[in-house]
Amino acid sequence: MPLAIVGVAAVAGGVVTAGVTFYFTPKYTRVGYEPVQPVPFSHKIHAGQLGMDCRYCHSTVDKSWVANIPSASTCMICHNQVLKDDPRLALVRASATNNTPIPWVQVHITPDYVYFNHSVHVARGISCVECHGRVDQMDEVYHAKPFSMSFCLDCHRDPAAHIRPTDQVTKLDWAWSTNAFEAEKLQEVNGKKFVHDWKVESLQSCSACHR
Repeated sequence: MPLAIVGVAAVAGGVVTAGVTFYFTPKYTRVGYEPVQPVPFSHKIHAGQLGMDCRYCHSTVDKSWVANIPSASTCMICHNQVLKDDPRLALVRASATNNTPIPWVQVHITPDYVYFNHSVHVARGISCVECHGRVDQMDEVYHAKPFSMSFCLDCHRDPAAHIRPTDQVTKLDWAWSTNAFEAEKLQEVNGKKFVHDWKVESLQSCSACHR
């Protein structure tokens, strides 16, 4: 009997250790995942230094459930003149000429059993930064937030703490004030007002995300 108890405890301990190792590390949350892309596109330059609005490239993010990846023709609107002969953009030029997609590596992925609608969140003042982090400071985009169920529920339980004016959604460095105390107070007051006025539903039922 003692040997059986020791054996069961060892197996149970191994299972628990394996579970914690998997579910509480980037292997599960994907935090820190930063794949090498086929074209060295810098969000830090485009969104940060140049101040390009996220919707210039991801044009459906406020209209559709998905944030689209821009076609090469969108890139070439600028790069027909800017760095037009740069070898780093050879794949972009070929893609635009041959009408073939650039094989971008997807960074942010939700499981098939999770339904997420970008337009619903963006149209109600939830900024890109809430899920994707400071992309405007990233040369290579990486997975900054865990995308776990608890991560989503934290926002759904208290949307007033995360909501902002809809015209500031894509301004990732925006804040109510440079004074942290004042910014917190303004967020509390205005956040509650936005939730009420815009009829934001902080859904927490299983069917809200698992349809």
